[in-house]
Amino acid sequence: MFRRIAILGRKAGEGRQTEDMSPSPGDDSPSPQDSKGAGGLASVFKGLAGAAKLTKPPPAPVQSSVPSINAQIAQRLNTNANNTSTILRGLPPQHTDSFELLKNGSMNERVTAADTLRRAVANYPLNPVLDIWYAAKDLVDPTNPQATRYSGWELLRECVKHASSTDLERNEYFQTISVTANPIDFHLQLAALVDLTNHGRHLSGFDYEVFPLLSKWLEEAFEAVRIARGNAKKQGSRMKGKGLVTGEDRNFVDLFGFVTDVIKFNFNVADDDAAQVLIERLLEICMNTSVEEDLQACISVLDAIVTFGVIPAGKLKSCVQVLCSIHCLVPNLQKDAWHTVSMLCRSHNGHTTVRLLLDVLASLPANADKKKEVVREVRGALSVLTKLVSKSSEKGYPAVPYPILVEGLSTVVEATSAWKIHLDILRLTNSFFCDSHGNVNNMLLDEDWVPIFDVAATCAGAVVKSLANAGDSIDSLLAPEESDSAESMLARELTKLIRRLERILSDESTAVNQRQEGMPSDQAEKGDNEGQKAEGAQTEQPNTLVQRQDCIMFFAKIHHALPDSAATVVLEYFKKFRCCSPSDALWESNLNLVLDAFLANRKRSTDVRLRALQAFTEVYDMIELINDQFEPDFVPDLVKRLLANVAGETDTVLLQEVVSFAVTVAGTADFSLFSHIVDTLRGIIGSGRLRSPVASSIPHSPESPSIQHSKSVTNQTPSNVVARGYVQMFLRVLNYDAAKSTRLFRALISIAESNQNETDARITAMQLLFRLRADWANRIFVTAHAETAYLATSLYRTEESVARKLAEEALYAGRAPRSENAGSARSSRGVSLGQGQTQDRGYPFRSASGSKLATGTYQQIWVASDADALPEAPSPAASTVLYCDTPGDASEAEEGSAQATVLQTRSWLELVLNLLRQGCDWEVYSFILVHLPSQLSNHAIFRNAKQQIQELRRTICEQIKMNNFQEPPSVYGLRRADVAICLFHTLTMILSYHQHFSKAEEDEIVRTFVHGIATWERSAKCCIHALTICCHELPSSTSKALVTILQKMSQIITQPHVAMHILEFLACLSRLPSLYANFREDEHRIVFGISFRYLQYVRGRKQTYRMSTNSDSSATPTGDTPSNTSSPDDLPQYVYTLAYHVIIFWFLALKLPDRGNHVGWIAKNLFTDVDGSQVSEEQAHLTVDFMQRVTYADVGESAPDPLFTADRFGEILKKRWLIGNSIVTIEQATATGWAQITKRQPSGTSSYTIRELIQPPPAHQRPTHEAAKDGHSTPANIILPNHLLVQLLSSMPQVSELSRPIPLPEDEVVNRAIRMFDHSSTVDGHKVGVVYIGENQTAESEILANTSGSGDYVEFLNGLGTLTKLKGATFNTQGLDRQYDSDGQYTFCWRDRVTEIVFHVTTQMPTNLKDDPQCTLKKRHIGNDYVKIIFNDSSLPFNFNTFPSDFNFVNIVITPESRASFVATRQRTPEDVEKAFYNVRLMSKPGFPEISPASETKIVSLKALPDFIRLLALNASVFSMVWDHREGGEHISAWRNRLKDIRRLREKYGPKMMPHGPTPSPPGTSLGHNAPTTATPAAQLEAARSANTVRDSFSSLRRSSVATFFSASSEQNSHRSSMLSTATTDNTEIMTANGLDLLVDSLDFSKWSG
Repeated sequence: MFRRIAILGRKAGEGRQTEDMSPSPGDDSPSPQDSKGAGGLASVFKGLAGAAKLTKPPPAPVQSSVPSINAQIAQRLNTNANNTSTILRGLPPQHTDSFELLKNGSMNERVTAADTLRRAVANYPLNPVLDIWYAAKDLVDPTNPQATRYSGWELLRECVKHASSTDLERNEYFQTISVTANPIDFHLQLAALVDLTNHGRHLSGFDYEVFPLLSKWLEEAFEAVRIARGNAKKQGSRMKGKGLVTGEDRNFVDLFGFVTDVIKFNFNVADDDAAQVLIERLLEICMNTSVEEDLQACISVLDAIVTFGVIPAGKLKSCVQVLCSIHCLVPNLQKDAWHTVSMLCRSHNGHTTVRLLLDVLASLPANADKKKEVVREVRGALSVLTKLVSKSSEKGYPAVPYPILVEGLSTVVEATSAWKIHLDILRLTNSFFCDSHGNVNNMLLDEDWVPIFDVAATCAGAVVKSLANAGDSIDSLLAPEESDSAESMLARELTKLIRRLERILSDESTAVNQRQEGMPSDQAEKGDNEGQKAEGAQTEQPNTLVQRQDCIMFFAKIHHALPDSAATVVLEYFKKFRCCSPSDALWESNLNLVLDAFLANRKRSTDVRLRALQAFTEVYDMIELINDQFEPDFVPDLVKRLLANVAGETDTVLLQEVVSFAVTVAGTADFSLFSHIVDTLRGIIGSGRLRSPVASSIPHSPESPSIQHSKSVTNQTPSNVVARGYVQMFLRVLNYDAAKSTRLFRALISIAESNQNETDARITAMQLLFRLRADWANRIFVTAHAETAYLATSLYRTEESVARKLAEEALYAGRAPRSENAGSARSSRGVSLGQGQTQDRGYPFRSASGSKLATGTYQQIWVASDADALPEAPSPAASTVLYCDTPGDASEAEEGSAQATVLQTRSWLELVLNLLRQGCDWEVYSFILVHLPSQLSNHAIFRNAKQQIQELRRTICEQIKMNNFQEPPSVYGLRRADVAICLFHTLTMILSYHQHFSKAEEDEIVRTFVHGIATWERSAKCCIHALTICCHELPSSTSKALVTILQKMSQIITQPHVAMHILEFLACLSRLPSLYANFREDEHRIVFGISFRYLQYVRGRKQTYRMSTNSDSSATPTGDTPSNTSSPDDLPQYVYTLAYHVIIFWFLALKLPDRGNHVGWIAKNLFTDVDGSQVSEEQAHLTVDFMQRVTYADVGESAPDPLFTADRFGEILKKRWLIGNSIVTIEQATATGWAQITKRQPSGTSSYTIRELIQPPPAHQRPTHEAAKDGHSTPANIILPNHLLVQLLSSMPQVSELSRPIPLPEDEVVNRAIRMFDHSSTVDGHKVGVVYIGENQTAESEILANTSGSGDYVEFLNGLGTLTKLKGATFNTQGLDRQYDSDGQYTFCWRDRVTEIVFHVTTQMPTNLKDDPQCTLKKRHIGNDYVKIIFNDSSLPFNFNTFPSDFNFVNIVITPESRASFVATRQRTPEDVEKAFYNVRLMSKPGFPEISPASETKIVSLKALPDFIRLLALNASVFSMVWDHREGGEHISAWRNRLKDIRRLREKYGPKMMPHGPTPSPPGTSLGHNAPTTATPAAQLEAARSANTVRDSFSSLRRSSVATFFSASSEQNSHRSSMLSTATTDNTEIMTANGLDLLVDSLDFSKWSG
């Protein structure tokens, strides 16, 4: 049965077109169930039915003969032989002969006569039709030729059409037609019957004989067509197109069409037996055919029977089975078969049909898999039931009883494991949850879904098992290349079911949420068209889904096949209803499902696994609360189970959450579980499963930056996740569990140590290790502030520096083509006060050769940032259980200190030392370079690492001297100098440990810094700063190398970016006489020579610029203006002033007897330019003026004698003169000879009281007055003030207008000018604020409210200055009240011969919190100070904007190297104070250049701290004054201000002179703003010709040695001197050679004073 039907799938769709059938109401287009295409179906059907390949009707077979019927016809003819005359009467006369010929003629004549009579019968209705037929009846005999038979059948067809035929006649015709004829004539035979019945409409005369005949013909026709197709197949014939090419096929189709017509019009005449026979023949055809057209024809007949009649009860089951089989197995006929079945189901046999289908399922035998017919029947039943279930909500279809159906399905899945049956069951299950309207079938609403889910789970078992074994997701089975496999087809149906259940559950959840929010459900419907349709229909159903748990349990059974979205639904359900909580009866199995199916499955999405982990953590938290109700090992085992396979985890996002949970557990776990957690996570470190985010070389394009920094969580390696977890654990257990802390400390060191570990993990470990600090009591804590900004910026490890670097690279990339064409680019060497990053920063990202841009990019792992360096903010409190060294005093530690554990920080420093020695990954190496100095500034943390500190010093000194430290990658644009700078900073911190070093080791430190001054250009600055610290901390070693230091500095003084730092160093050194106590005369001159050389270098730059400007101007046509007249950066006023101050300070540093020996040499260099010409500057004159005052006396200013009055000395006459740059006042007692001389100079005022002992004249001396001659009394001696001046100056020839005294009139204008002059200070006054910040103070008001400080603070103040009473003070107190003590009774002051500093100490100012809670009286002073000294004992970083003000320029922050509480600072012993060190850092306003050796943090001992800080404050104050006046003009010093007053008097009262150019003045921040006076054209041309010569002279000067500079004679070049003398200057007066000699001789007072 149906043994060949399976072949129908091969060429589905190639059959000929059949007449469309009227579809049933509600029918949808059939969906291919077994395959998407015909090719795939063939193999499927072949497996079920074992059929051969599908074929189409073959060509017609060879003609065959059948038994003759002549005997039957002869009998009829004999009966009517005697009636000829009667017959002829009905014929037209012209046809009588034809009739005779038909009867008696030859065969050919009879054929001709038959054709003639056929037309007569058609045209004459009264013809004797039956008689004619009787005469021609023998023509259809099978033995006759084909043409004869054809004529006979054609005549018969006309005869049967005759309307006058009676029933008997029609019966006669029918009998003739029904006789077996030649098979070739079957189409004629059938056509005659069609004509006889008028296409099945009229069966009168043979009503009950038609159906048996049709049944017979069907059997015969099918047999004939089978034979014909077989023969055609043997002969290799093929069909062409879709048309039938054999006569048998056409006959077969025509027969089916006629049978259908008969059924439509006359099925009522067929009894049950006839109908059963007909149906049986149809079913036999279906069972034996392999042609789709045959099946379609049979379905059409059956459809007609169902529509116009009824299928006999005996054949109903067979019909249903066959139709169902066709519906299931023949995709192209699925619609036709369903049409018939649907009509049957909507008939009175509908319920019977359903029962039959269910019986197929229920009566399945145990060995069903071995019987293909049974499998076919089951599949057919399932196919139709699927359609019925989907149509059950439509009107007219019978209901399918859910319990019986589910029971039948259960029977099927128990009896068979055929995957196709399971596939059909899944399709049926899907129809339950999505009917024709997209809704859940109504039959399920109140039913238990568990049975159907159990059936579906069994059917999906193969898929679930396959996925479980392979470890894949269900998506792997849905790939297109897997579409033909059994597992793939099952997976697709299972996926449909899961998706539909997901939608049902989500709709239910949405409805619940909308009810809770008061929203109509139809407002929130979203999704695609199908989803919207389903959701819209779903709203009509009850909102509460009682079977929700059934769905979840079904998902749980097939969890291997669940997509991530369904897994999310399960987890959300578990979370909402606490299914994993111990309150749930199945909580353990649910928890196992969460752990095993979702969390442990690495094929799951990160979101699903995170949800599973969240569910687990919630359960863990609850179990922790009721831990006493479980076994002791239950919770640890639960944690161990979670971490069981974590070592193979590659999902960093999930791993991060797992580690975070482990961190939480580890904090409270016992040490055993804690160790297990740490060891388990340790298995991830160094596994290298994910590639490190660092790529050594990535293709670089102009659009992509060369430095990239990665912070994303997904870019980090699993090792880094674990490392961050360790850090987080350490931060949490540090303050209460020493054992755990120590364990984690060792783990972090092991991570940082190995080069095999991932780089980002090593960096993370170091982020914590480098932030370890210890306080005064050796207690460990972790600082949140690494203080690495400067070094990180130098290595491009801050966001700002990277952005700046990229901007420079983009700019350079645009200029690269031009510079390549023009040759190698040269960097500018202009004067700058920047960071010292000169030409090396001008060309970013150059290769090692420096010729081209680097072609690679480097993705940086770390960027210096305190914000995200640690996974969480560390506790500000120090640990009470973990120490860096054994507590020295039991009282220092809190309770429990007996169990205090010492953390072996020496092992960490040992690791750093090894990495520096052996080298490592650049990311790690650069991290060490940036962070090590900051940690070394905390002495306490390495108290137990003296040996390592010594070895670290030795290693760094050796690497620097041997130049064998690690070189940075070329793609960074960094050079060895950048690494050297970092090493120098480290060594600067190491030198503060000098108490652990021998004298030789201290000497080596100093020599290393000296080595760095000239070895790398950019390292000079940091070495100079370090040597400044050495002057205070290592004075002996510094003094030993001081000459070498000065020689090195003299070689680089012309480098603009280090000149200022050299001069600051010399200014500092001048105040430390112990270092140069043994200097010889030539060594002193090295210091002066450095300043002179720098001044001459700057003058040379100005002259070069002037000459180039003049040359450009002369070449410019008249009326044209150069496009760019801006000058280059010239000598800033601060460095200008600093250079002269160094000369003054060091002149004072000379021993008094030796000063006169240097005057001539100093004067000559002050006024001599690089080319030997003479220059005259204000500062030079002021310097000589000061030297005159101190060369032969170490005394201060002198004041007039207040007792020199007329009451004592008689009449006193006063007279004033301007002599040079001084005001000389002579007060002469006219009678007694006493006189008081007051000399007011720019640098100070001196007063002298002298007496001229006038001898009385001899008696014989003639009186000079006429009155005496007249006999009057001799008058007293009369002496005028002019007399003394003339006597003192008469020996000096007054050849110069400048040296000739200028008398000043005695009027109020001059008196007022003198009074104002006397009010001008002779020293530069500065004010510096001093602020103390107490423990944990951050607010301005609470800081200013402090009235006292720590002991170290008091010690610092005592060294900073002298405690001075304010009331009645005669000096400038810089705004502090001198009358009412409103700003305090005392303050600290400091003064030398040049400067004076008044310190605004807030702790000494009155504090009245009641009337002034914001301390505004203190703020008015502090807020106006450019410079503030911040003594920060707060244990917190200082915020630069703590004291907001427009004058908040510089804050010098002093911080203890080891923080201590306020109480602890008062408990320090003298030994503690002696060993105390402080970190010092100068913080400046944004935009400020580096003006201090403390611009990066330095560490200084408390002993040296006051002197060091005072120097920093003084330099910062000087610069701040210059900076504040940079927009409105230059800052005028006290000496220059007094000099200007003298010159104003000279201009007013002196002789009028010809204009000679502007008054000499010091340079401002840029000298280009003063427009030079235009020289003559000839001089300009000459200057242009000589520009190169002058520049060469400057270059040779820079290259010359110190000895050459000091020994070279000032040979005069007449040409150069004459050339330079023609060019007027803006800030200097250039003189000729003769003028030079005269000026120097006039200024060298030592020649005549000595």
